[in-house]
Amino acid sequence: MVESRHRAPRRVVITGLGVVTSIGTGPTEFLAGLRSGRSGVKPITSFDTAGYAHANGCEVDDFDPADWMANIDPEELGRASQFSVAAASMAVSDAGMDVAELRRRRVLVSVGTTDGESHDLDVLMEHQLRDGASTLPGHVARRSAAGLLSSSVVRELALTDVEAVTIPTACAAGNYAIGSGFDAIRSGEVDVALSGGADAVCRKTFTGFYRLGTIAPEVCQPFDVDRKGILTGEGAGILFLESLDSARARGARIYAEVLGYGLNCDAHHAVAPDRDSLAACIEVAHRNAGVKPEDIDFISAHGTGTKANDVTEAGAIRQVFPEPPPTVSIKSMLGHTMGAASALASAACALAITEGFIPPTINHHQTDPDCGVDPVPNEARPADVRIVQNNALAFAGNNAVLILARYEESGAASGREPVRGGA
Repeated sequence: MVESRHRAPRRVVITGLGVVTSIGTGPTEFLAGLRSGRSGVKPITSFDTAGYAHANGCEVDDFDPADWMANIDPEELGRASQFSVAAASMAVSDAGMDVAELRRRRVLVSVGTTDGESHDLDVLMEHQLRDGASTLPGHVARRSAAGLLSSSVVRELALTDVEAVTIPTACAAGNYAIGSGFDAIRSGEVDVALSGGADAVCRKTFTGFYRLGTIAPEVCQPFDVDRKGILTGEGAGILFLESLDSARARGARIYAEVLGYGLNCDAHHAVAPDRDSLAACIEVAHRNAGVKPEDIDFISAHGTGTKANDVTEAGAIRQVFPEPPPTVSIKSMLGHTMGAASALASAACALAITEGFIPPTINHHQTDPDCGVDPVPNEARPADVRIVQNNALAFAGNNAVLILARYEESGAASGREPVRGGA
């Protein structure tokens, strides 16, 4: 640890993507969904929705965890942990690193989440209320711990020289987890990081947003004048991060470089975002990544589709950017996947950089003039994408902004070297 402080900071790149979403599982299907503006919306089936006036969501309905697990019985894991393990296994495979080689590396597994295994906690509560505590199914209780989202990745991949952390910073947790992986690799503390987020649809979170009046009746319409709220979704996004030297040495494909990130927590309000705080977080991310507002080619917004978030987030963007770049929300396609949201958005940004396009904001009819951004309505846009900003906001004022760039031999795509990691 002491020696790593004296090394030159390592450049950090993304060489593998693992994604489980309602619009496609795996990077190829996910890319196709993003390009075509696919919608993952359907009636929720994860729990009984009787009594709700509306109950659409974005569930994953083509997922078999057994396809991605060789060492763990899927029944031993809750749905969010199944998503996390599957996405991590995908990311390793997509990175082209043999698992035996990975086991010889120092690894960080950092997984962000909002709900952990709240779906299983819902099930346990139902059993207790209906039949009493003595009837609780033991296997469900054993798999309900949130820490399994990261430790199960370690177990499935049989990693040995590893640290596993689960980061519970709600809807910004995916970016928090990626930031932790970036720092650990950049400093030389680890060789590889499997970083991202995972969550599963659950009654608790759906009901909470429903009672706040922020669940949309049909679809999610970020930045639209007629937007009516979020749709809860589920899935996982795990990025395979490693140093540039490591990627070069093994001839790995590089999706994107992580330039830096910014964090802050204003604790201004339990649920309402704060414009000035988010603007400050964006500025920290730019400073730490060594970029300027004019360097950003598009912004992947938090973009929930609620009245409060979209106006506040757009206001923060306009506060920092004299001329805001295209500002999109993939939540219009795959819903709000909670702790997985910014991790999946990061994967989308990496694909956009590699493939040369900007994903659309679908379900869009008319941009709210109070937002005043270009949401790339309904159809993907070809673009020469070099640097992307990925915003994440969470309850209690947790903000996390990540900056990704096209990999270039000469250094950061902006031509400037990153200053440091997060702050």
